[in-house]
Amino acid sequence: MATAAGAILLVPGATIAWLLVDRPPIPPEALGLGIVSGVLEAVYFAFLAAAYRRGDLSIVYPLARGTATLLAVGAGILILGERLSPLGYAGLGTLLVGFLWLQRPWQIVRAVMRGHAVEGGVLFAIATGVLVATYSAVDRVGVRLVEPWIYAAILQFFAAITLVGWTTFRWRYSHRRGIESIFARLAGDKRSALGGAIAVVQYLLILVAFRLAPLSVVAPLRESAIVLASGWGAFRMREAASQRDGLARVAAATLIVIGAVVIAAS
Repeated sequence: MATAAGAILLVPGATIAWLLVDRPPIPPEALGLGIVSGVLEAVYFAFLAAAYRRGDLSIVYPLARGTATLLAVGAGILILGERLSPLGYAGLGTLLVGFLWLQRPWQIVRAVMRGHAVEGGVLFAIATGVLVATYSAVDRVGVRLVEPWIYAAILQFFAAITLVGWTTFRWRYSHRRGIESIFARLAGDKRSALGGAIAVVQYLLILVAFRLAPLSVVAPLRESAIVLASGWGAFRMREAASQRDGLARVAAATLIVIGAVVIAAS
């Protein structure tokens, strides 16, 4: 619903702007990358929703974004040829410590060895981070080929088409109801529409940043919301088992953000 609302907001405006500025050319490579990014974002939203259903916000959000930061920085260095200074590598180490403190992978290994199931929220959060890093790398290349607002409209349109198509298929066959019931819900869901509008604005800002700065700088800085989300989930939503547990979650999230900021500042 939020993605469709974002497309309804962005695509017509971008189309009118494209016509008014003498129809700047859209290279086939930019179109292809925008389509790929849109599909990846649709899958990302599905995985993120699955993670939120199965795990705590204060765990899922930092895991997803922290994984994305690590992989995005790795992609910038290994694939796109970007380089970090010694300070940047120190920041990367700090981020990794926070990530390990929050995720505690040794507990996952211990649970697997004992035959216990791994919490689904953790697995979906990590998968979400992989998708974020992947589409960030795609966007970093695509936005250099065309104006950010044109690229954003392309990816938003195909993300909405993919999600609406999949949701319609699921809705019709699981609920045995027609497509009109989906759009009736969409029309009456003001929170989703607001979320879609906010998402469009924030992603336009990210795309402009990708155009101006390296991936290994932009990707970490966008994770500054990790501490806010972790604190909100741990204390406001009462996800933490105790105050000590809540503070530990926020501290780990803070290390992730500190490491990300140091990477960007370097």
